[in-house]
Amino acid sequence: MSAEAVRVALAAVTSALPAAEDRPGQLEMAIAVDRALASGRHLVVAAGTGTGKTMGYLVPSVLAGKRVVVATATKALQDQLASKDLPFLEEHLGAPFDWAILKGRSNYICLQRVREVQATDNGQLEIEDLAPTVKLEVKRLSEWAGTTRSGDVAELDWMPSDKAWQSVSVGSDECPGATRCPMGPSCFAEGARMNAAQADVIVVNTHLYGLHIASGGVLLPEHDVVIIDEAHSLEDIMSDTVGVSLGSGRFISLTATLKRIIEDPVLLGSIVDAGVALRESLAPFVGQRLPLPFPETIADALIVGRTRIDTAQAALRAIDTNVEDAKQRKLRGQTQATRLMEQIDTAISMNTGYVAFVSGAADQPRLEIAPLDVGPTLRTGVWDKHTAVLTSATIPASLTERVGLPAELADVVDVGSPFDYEHNAMLYCAVHLPEPRSPKFTAAMHDELIALITAAGGRTLALFTSWKAMEAAAEMARTRLPFPVMTQRDLPKTALVKAFIDDERSCLFATAGFFQGVDIPGRTLSLVTIDRLPFPRPDDPLLSARRDLLGAKAFAQIDIPRAATLLAQATGRLIRAATDRGVVAVFDSRLGTANYRWDIVKALPPMKRTRHRAEVETFLAEITQAGGSPSREP
Repeated sequence: MSAEAVRVALAAVTSALPAAEDRPGQLEMAIAVDRALASGRHLVVAAGTGTGKTMGYLVPSVLAGKRVVVATATKALQDQLASKDLPFLEEHLGAPFDWAILKGRSNYICLQRVREVQATDNGQLEIEDLAPTVKLEVKRLSEWAGTTRSGDVAELDWMPSDKAWQSVSVGSDECPGATRCPMGPSCFAEGARMNAAQADVIVVNTHLYGLHIASGGVLLPEHDVVIIDEAHSLEDIMSDTVGVSLGSGRFISLTATLKRIIEDPVLLGSIVDAGVALRESLAPFVGQRLPLPFPETIADALIVGRTRIDTAQAALRAIDTNVEDAKQRKLRGQTQATRLMEQIDTAISMNTGYVAFVSGAADQPRLEIAPLDVGPTLRTGVWDKHTAVLTSATIPASLTERVGLPAELADVVDVGSPFDYEHNAMLYCAVHLPEPRSPKFTAAMHDELIALITAAGGRTLALFTSWKAMEAAAEMARTRLPFPVMTQRDLPKTALVKAFIDDERSCLFATAGFFQGVDIPGRTLSLVTIDRLPFPRPDDPLLSARRDLLGAKAFAQIDIPRAATLLAQATGRLIRAATDRGVVAVFDSRLGTANYRWDIVKALPPMKRTRHRAEVETFLAEITQAGGSPSREP
C-alpha cells in the first residue's frame, strides 16, 4: 500500500468525524504503520494526546489485508473500539472487513450455569443462600440470557453484583470446554471465539493476549500482526499473566464449585482450611520477596493444599451419574481442581529466572511468582512470530529493552501531539519547597497547593502518590478553601468524575488510579497538581529483584522511566482538546534540581516551564477571567 493510498483513505475516514481537523501526527503514524506491515519490521510509536492513534493504526492495518490482533490495556478501551471506532471505520473506510471482540470467558454469561440455577432441584438449592436482592439479579440475568446477542456483560445497561454474575458465569479455570458441554453449540464465549476466527481485526485486552502467549499460542486465531495499545503497561501485564498467583480465594472458589456436586462437609471444609492455612503462612511476609526454598510454613501449606485437592479429585472421580447437569458440575470441579494443582506444582518447583513474593494485605495475602525478565517470553511468543506495533501517548525510554524487543528489528517514531502545549499549558516546578523527605515538606506543600487552587478558582485535580498524603491534604484543604473538595474515597470513580465535571468550582483529590484513564472536560479543569515524582516503591518485591539483576543500571532502566511515564500520564489529564488551557504543578523540587531531571522533563509534553509561582498565578487568573476553555466534544 502506498503512502498516498493511506493518506487518501485516512482523510476519507477522518473527514466524516464531527469537528474534523487536520492531524499531521496521525497521518505520520498511519504511514509508519503501513511501512512496518509491508516490511515486517516492528514499530514503536509515541502518539501524544489528540493524535487519534486508534484510526492511525486501524486504517493502514485494514488496508494491508492482514489479520490483525489489537490488544488494549483495558476492557473500557476494548468496548470503545467495539461500540464506536470499528463501526465508524466500517461505515466510512470504503474497504470491507470483518471485526470481532474477544474477551476472557468470565465476561460471558454461561448458558449451562443458567440452566443449572433454573433447575427446580439442585439449582434452587444452589442459590438459596444468596441474599434476596442477589436472587432477583440472578433471575434477571437468566432472562437476559434468552435475549442477548453476545452474552457479554458489557452489553447490560445495569451492573450486576459480583455474587450474581458469578452464579451465571464460569472462568477459564473452571470451564471444561465446548466439546464436553451440552450447551457448547450455543455458548456465547465459544461464539465469540468462532467470530474471531473469521475476522480480519480481532480486539482483545492485553491480559488475554498475555494468557495467549503463556498458553503457547492456543487461545487466539493465527494472525500476522499484533498492535499493542497503551504499550507502556506491557511489561507489568505480561508479568501478571505469565506468572502464578495463589491465595486463599482460589481455595474458596474451588470449594464453591465442588459444593455444587460433592455433599461432604468434612472434605469441603478441609479445602477451606487449606486456604486459611496458606493465608496465615503468607501474612507475615506481605510486601516481601521470598527465599528459596520457601519458608517451611509456606511450603507445608502448599503441600497440604495440594494433597487435599487431590483427595477432592478422587471424590469427583468416584461420582457416577447419568444426569447431564451433574456431569457438568463434576467436569467443572475437575477442571478447576486440576488447574489449581498445576499452579501449586509450579510454585513448589519454581525455576530460576522467576521471583516469588507476597502481595496484597495481611488479611488477603497472595503468593506471586513472576518472571524477572518478560523479554524471552515475548521474544518467542511475539517478536519472532508476528509484526508488532507498540503505541502509547507515553513510551518509556527503556521500553524496548525491558520487553526484549531487539533494537535492530524495530523502528521508533514520535509523532507528537496536535495540541499547542507551548501556549496553552504551563509546567511549574516548586523548586523552593523542601525535598519530599524533609519534615517541613508537607506543610509547605499544603500552603503551595492552597495558593494555586485559589488562583485557579477551584477547578483542580490534585494527585498524590499515597492515600495518606491525599487524605491529609484534603482534610487541610476543606478548612482553608471556599470550594468543594472531593476525594477518591467519596464515590465510585465514574460517579466521582461526573460530580467533579458538574461543579466547575470543585476540586478532586485522588491517587495513582487517576493518573491515567480519566477524561475531564476543559471548563472543569485548569490545574493538575502532583505532590511528588511518582517513583515506584523502593521495596516493591518484583522491582527490587529486577534492580538486583540490573545492578548499577537499575535506576536508569526501571525507576526513571516508570516515574517519567506516570508523570506524563498524569500531565495528560490537563489538555484533552485544542482549546484547553491550564497548569501542571509539581511540588517535588527534584524535578528542577536532580541530575536526572531532563530524563523526566523530556517525557512530558513541550509545555512552557517556570519556577515562579507568580507566573503561574497570573496564567491561571487569565484562564479564570476568560471563563475557562469551552467544553470539549465527548
